Amino acid sequence: MISWIKGELVDLWQTNNKFYIVINCQDLGYEIQILESIYIKLKKKEIPHQNIVFWLKHIKKEDSDLLFGFKEKNQKDFFVEILKIRGVGSQIGMALLNKFSIGEITNAINTKDKKLIISVQGIGPKMAERIILDLKNSLNMKSTFNEKINNCNFLNENQEINSMLQDIDLTLQSLNYTNNEIKKLFPILVNEIKNKSIHEKDNISFEFILKLAMNHLDNNSNLGR
Repeated sequence: MISWIKGELVDLWQTNNKFYIVINCQDLGYEIQILESIYIKLKKKEIPHQNIVFWLKHIKKEDSDLLFGFKEKNQKDFFVEILKIRGVGSQIGMALLNKFSIGEITNAINTKDKKLIISVQGIGPKMAERIILDLKNSLNMKSTFNEKINNCNFLNENQEINSMLQDIDLTLQSLNYTNNEIKKLFPILVNEIKNKSIHEKDNISFEFILKLAMNHLDNNSNLGR
C-alpha cells in the first residue's frame, strides 16, 4: 500500500467535481485525486510545485488502483474512518471534506447537526444519521473543545480561526498530546492570534497555528509531556 508521497507536480486538472494531479516520484507518475482547496492553491502556485508532499489513501479495486491525497494527516485519517461506514464511498468522503473543514464536521457530529451533513451531495437523512453515530463512536468525538477555549468570545466572533483551532485540536490529539496539555496551550495560542494586526489575522493559516503550537509544546516544559 502507498501511504505517503513526495515529488514534483507534473499536471493538474478538474473533471466535474473531482480534482486530480500527477506527481513525479522517482520517474514514475502517480495520479492522485485531491481536495478542491489544495487544487486551487496549486493552480495559483500558492503551494510550491517542487518537493510537494501528500498523505495518501490507496484503494485497490479489481480493475484499478485509486490514490486520494491530503496535505494534512488528520484529513487522511478522517477519510479512512468515514470509508468504514456502511454505504459511504470515497467520493462522498471527498465531497464532505471539500465542503467542510474537519473542525466543522466535528462540531456537526457533536451537536448532531444532521442538516449540515445532508447538505453534502449524495448524503441523505439515513446516511447522515449513520455518519454521525459511527464517527462519534470511532473517533471518540465527545468534544472537549469548548472547555479548552473556555467559550472564548474572540473565537465566537472569528469562526474561521475557531475552525482552524478545532482542526489543531484533532491534529495534536492524533500526535498523542493529552487534553490537559492542549487545554493549557490554547489560551496562549488565542492570545498570540488576538495580538496580531488585522492584516496579519487575514493571513493566518492552519499551518501557521500548528507551527506555533508545536514551538510552544517543544519549548515549554509546563506544556510538554
